[in-house]
Amino acid sequence: MKIKLIRTSTVPVSLNVLLKGQLKFLSQYFQVLGLSSSGKDLEEVALREGIKTIAVDMERGISPLKDFISLIKLYLVLKMEKPIIVHSITPKAGLLTMLAGKMAGVPIRMHTFTGLIFPTRTGFTQKLLIKMDQLLCWAATHIYPEGNGVKQDLLTYKITSKPLKVIANGNVNGIDLDYFNPSTISIEQKARLKSELGINDSDFVFVFVGRLVGDKGINELVEAFQNINSKNQKSKLILVGPLESELDPLQSQTLKVIETHSNIISAGFQKDVRPYFTISDALVFPSYREGFPNVVMQAGAMGLPCIVSNINGCNEIIIEGENGTIIPVKDSEAIVKAMQKLMENKEYYNQLKSNARMMIENRYEQSLVWKALLEEYQRVLSLQD
Repeated sequence: MKIKLIRTSTVPVSLNVLLKGQLKFLSQYFQVLGLSSSGKDLEEVALREGIKTIAVDMERGISPLKDFISLIKLYLVLKMEKPIIVHSITPKAGLLTMLAGKMAGVPIRMHTFTGLIFPTRTGFTQKLLIKMDQLLCWAATHIYPEGNGVKQDLLTYKITSKPLKVIANGNVNGIDLDYFNPSTISIEQKARLKSELGINDSDFVFVFVGRLVGDKGINELVEAFQNINSKNQKSKLILVGPLESELDPLQSQTLKVIETHSNIISAGFQKDVRPYFTISDALVFPSYREGFPNVVMQAGAMGLPCIVSNINGCNEIIIEGENGTIIPVKDSEAIVKAMQKLMENKEYYNQLKSNARMMIENRYEQSLVWKALLEEYQRVLSLQD
């Protein structure tokens, strides 16, 4: 009989998107269950990955009463299912799963830190978030930073004294290079999308993919693009992602510019972002914090040079002057200069573009990540015997 493995995340879209294909792969070796808050994404995971899923609603924000209820529900699920391994991603699921797992006596309790919130916070909020991550690590048996930048932050802030291991070259799932391949989008598809969005062949198109919130650097990006476009009307900016006004809303001025600027195209959430990459010339990703951003790897796999901020993950995927350029965080002027250089220096742009896909292939191909994770599970299990 296969060993039971439960993978958890706070919201189901994380299981659906971040672990796409991985759960089905692991099902060859384990009895895999997926656990997250309820929703269509969880149903989609069950169908696509061919696994049993369990819904336990969890709040992304801090909510003591609801968190306690979720903790008890998780404990009851784990007591009933009796997994040998429980492995969480995302902050709240990590804290609750590790605590519930310890209470329920799950022997192997693994958590992957896909990103840290506390380095960008201050005062009481930062102290509280640090204590929560320290508690998570106390309850876990094995801790995995998604990249070396996350690992260094965990060490710097003294979150845990337990061993920290980065799987493969970082990232939780790697990149499906057959799916994220420029050749998957036809010339007709590209022409149709360009026509729909009002993009001309002579335009230089920058693209951002992600949530449209302050922490992603959207305020600075929009300010920078206004500057660029005032000098070069042939530039366009596509924003692919949902507006989230609850937790980290954009400035009112930024929202107004997005709504009214003729050369800023807000495409909203798109299930398939590949067509938007293929009609663009470069990704701009000026986020304040990340764990190991999939978007940067996806853009690289689609052959795009990337402008990224000097933060965890981004500065591991992008090597300055080879497949993109790295700029300071929260620096609108730096975004302007990086954009200008890509637009005006064709030799430099073509050099970055020629390296973009190859550098993703060599380090983050999906099967490499999956194999490394499987080997880690097998190694940890062997220590239990």
